[in-house]
Amino acid sequence: MASSSPADPSMATEAPQVAVTRERKLNPNLQEELPKPYLARALVAVDPSHPKGTEGRDPRGMSVLQQHAAFFDRNGDGVIHPWETFKGLRAIGCSFPVSLFFAFFINLALSYPTQPGWLPSPLLSIHIKNIHKGKHGSDSETYDTEGRFVPSKFDAVFSKYGQTHPNALTQDELNLMLKANRNMYDFVGWVAASAEWKLLYNVAKDKDGLLQRETVRGVFDGSLFERLQHDKKSS
Repeated sequence: MASSSPADPSMATEAPQVAVTRERKLNPNLQEELPKPYLARALVAVDPSHPKGTEGRDPRGMSVLQQHAAFFDRNGDGVIHPWETFKGLRAIGCSFPVSLFFAFFINLALSYPTQPGWLPSPLLSIHIKNIHKGKHGSDSETYDTEGRFVPSKFDAVFSKYGQTHPNALTQDELNLMLKANRNMYDFVGWVAASAEWKLLYNVAKDKDGLLQRETVRGVFDGSLFERLQHDKKSS
């Protein structure tokens, strides 16, 4: 078993003179719970409870980040227009004004980086095949720069910040994580990360005001969006 004690300094995750390493703990036993947690998964979002990813989900050859985005491609043509983003947000339970604002905000931010050429799109389209180019800084790094899912980074979200409940985040813990992940002078990343996580919290928190681990895992591969859409239709 991996140890973080001074007796085994090569495996230590805490530095005695750095208090924040004690406050934001890592899981030294993750490799025993999940094979090769350091290995970024291209097709599925895995954790110890879901070592094969979301049950019954077909990745269709898409990266985990592409699967996340594909929910908003309402006509399945590989391109997301602002009105499709709007429809997707409405489908998961966002209000009309929130959906309208985020449809513009998301497409404005991601359209140009994902274009196949140098010219911007007058319709603010997002191309899913290039969605990895829209990855911003100051995030949890659960997606790597190619859009793969990194299990160890996902686990760290909860081992570091889930202090009240080991598999959930309170609103205060979420805010602490957002502040801790900020990169210096990365104002765009600060805003984007805050908007994404706070929108997720507002639409997917449970009755106790907690953002559950499985809820967060589901947002990375897009399966949460499908569940929220189904629940909204059912109700």
